[in-house]
Amino acid sequence: MYLPILVLGFYSFNQSPYSASWQGFTLDWYSKLFSDERILSALKNSLIVAFCAVGISAVLGTLMAVGLARYQFPGKKLYRGISYLPLIIPDIAIAVATLVFLAAFAIPLSLWTIVAAHLVFCLAYVGLVVSSRLTNLDPHLEEAALDLGATPIQAFTKVLLPQLMPGIIAGCLLAFVLSLDDFLIASFTAVSGANTLPMEIFSRIRTGVKPDINALSILLISGSAIVALIAELIRAFGEKK
Repeated sequence: MYLPILVLGFYSFNQSPYSASWQGFTLDWYSKLFSDERILSALKNSLIVAFCAVGISAVLGTLMAVGLARYQFPGKKLYRGISYLPLIIPDIAIAVATLVFLAAFAIPLSLWTIVAAHLVFCLAYVGLVVSSRLTNLDPHLEEAALDLGATPIQAFTKVLLPQLMPGIIAGCLLAFVLSLDDFLIASFTAVSGANTLPMEIFSRIRTGVKPDINALSILLISGSAIVALIAELIRAFGEKK
């Protein structure tokens, strides 16, 4: 499974501009990436989308998870099923549905429409991770805080939120990776000239895969893997603690 990634990494250090033959070791392809204006612009767009989508998801996802775990209201089971539906819906379905919705309300495509589309699945992932964290917490701690004179807001911010923080951070990091790596949804909801990093990679491989694309792909894969590993370590440490 990982052999293609290893081959990709191997040829990213190839001096030859073509991947057909090995002509020696070089780091030039990596250094050229940091002087490529299109790559830097695409990276900036990807980071803006990821940070905005994850920031909003962190707030709404946490509130959603707490509301589903702690409160009873009409239609709760239906809402729970709908809120986690983006986890199983194919990306192409989310992309098409979002595009149809934007067209129906005559909303022009922009970088913020990508944020709105990414918010759909980021919210579900953050809510899921926080919900799993909630199942391991003692609900009597909040009741004790209320009995000792704390208001509901104080019980949430000073008792429940610190315990949820490892799950919130882990969920945000996971959603960040998914947003940063997304191509399909972004390509349907982006305006021309506002490419994200995966979209830029895809546009360049149409003319053939060159070592600079190999290098960019390796950096993207490595960065995503590191963030995902940190998220898992934080989640595991939080559950253990």
